Amino acid sequence: MPKLKALFATSEVAPLVKTGGLGDVSGALPAALRAIGVDVRILVPGYKPVIAQLAQHRVVATFDNLPGFPPARLLSGKMAHDVPLLVLDCPVLYQRDGGPYQSVSGVDWADNALRFGLLSKIAAVLGCDESPLDWHPDLVHCNDWQTGLTPAYLHFSQGAAPSIVAIHNLLFQGNFSPETVSELHLPPSCYSINGVEYYGKLSFLKAGLFYADHITTVSPNYAKEIQKEPLGFGMQGLLATRRNELTGILNGIDTDEWNPATDPHLAKNYNRARMAGKAANKEALQIRMGLNVAPDIPLLGVVSRLTHQKGLDLLLEIAPRLVELPAQLVMLGTGEASMEKAVRDLTRSYPGQISAHIGFSEDLSHQIEAGADMFVMPSRFEPCGLNQLYSQRYGTPPIVHATGGLADSVVDCTPKTLGDGSASGFAFLGMTAENLFATIQRAIDLYHDQEKWKALRKNCMAKDFSWQRSAETYRAVYLKVLGRQE
Repeated sequence: MPKLKALFATSEVAPLVKTGGLGDVSGALPAALRAIGVDVRILVPGYKPVIAQLAQHRVVATFDNLPGFPPARLLSGKMAHDVPLLVLDCPVLYQRDGGPYQSVSGVDWADNALRFGLLSKIAAVLGCDESPLDWHPDLVHCNDWQTGLTPAYLHFSQGAAPSIVAIHNLLFQGNFSPETVSELHLPPSCYSINGVEYYGKLSFLKAGLFYADHITTVSPNYAKEIQKEPLGFGMQGLLATRRNELTGILNGIDTDEWNPATDPHLAKNYNRARMAGKAANKEALQIRMGLNVAPDIPLLGVVSRLTHQKGLDLLLEIAPRLVELPAQLVMLGTGEASMEKAVRDLTRSYPGQISAHIGFSEDLSHQIEAGADMFVMPSRFEPCGLNQLYSQRYGTPPIVHATGGLADSVVDCTPKTLGDGSASGFAFLGMTAENLFATIQRAIDLYHDQEKWKALRKNCMAKDFSWQRSAETYRAVYLKVLGRQE
């Protein structure tokens, strides 16, 4: 059988450009797919940081006459892991200070529809008979709203490859005025309920969900949640109709970067067989963050955006009660101004017991995963989540709200699940401060039983969250869409 070929179209890819989980997935999944024999090539816009990091490249195509779009070039380069990279070079659209989607001041670029319309159009051109390249994909794998128009463009193209659209967070939909349909040279007929129209607007994501041959999302449970309110965010009817073409696949993690046995950020490395280093990392974290050095007091860790979605308002509400248990709390993150202020107020009120770093720090995020006794992640919704996966790999049982990927990846600790070896953390249902407090209390009670706590930590570290597992499932979906047998 000839090698399976896939074009992976994305608006960000780590480490070149990243704002969140999409960047992580785009950096890791194509490499994992190539490792199992899929010929994947990544298409990404030529933002300033992407062009700056593109060491060796050559021009492989020019697009001077695409109706409605400025001239552009396609540059060929390579990522780490030898993943081929196709960079869409259009300086007037992408060579700007600021982020992929917003200016330095945090305002959405006014021409985002054109910027990501071009990305979607080029992905479609490369996936049909119009392609100027010798390499032709069997399938186009689109990601989030920024490439959501690709399946629509493919639908109206000759010799089009099938397409998949991946939902990383349904909250972000790419909705624009109806005039955008003609500006992006989409057929007027597609602007209907059975097409790209969404409550009187053109929706990039709706276009992908309607026209793609298959839909994936980043966890099995999230795939179910988005078929109904409230997490369907208006798309639930369409997603429920397409449930037979909807597959939830849990994201993986980079098990080389996140490995307590080799992590260069840690005070002392450790593994599942030799966990003594965990205590040394706790002490180092307490010292770094100005907490009382107290080996027997449970230390709760948080690495998160400080937002309502992440449920941290509930944690901040109960923080004074946690200190009384006693417990310590260390937080890393940035987000809503009111929540940042509440965090700072707590650190002033409880010195030595609550500490926080407002901002981002790669080394501190690793040190919290290793040094904390348990990790708190009470998200109101969470398509997949990564920190609960990192936590388990580091033997730090997560405490989570049982939603989305958190429910798929954390097995609540009960006498039964601890006994059969499946327990890997603590989960609660019902987003209330009392439910969160009761679950933390339950975790702390177990923490004080050394033998049971050691068993739980070993369970966590035995879990396989590698990208290979996820990549095998994606490959199976590709084959299903193409109607191929192994």
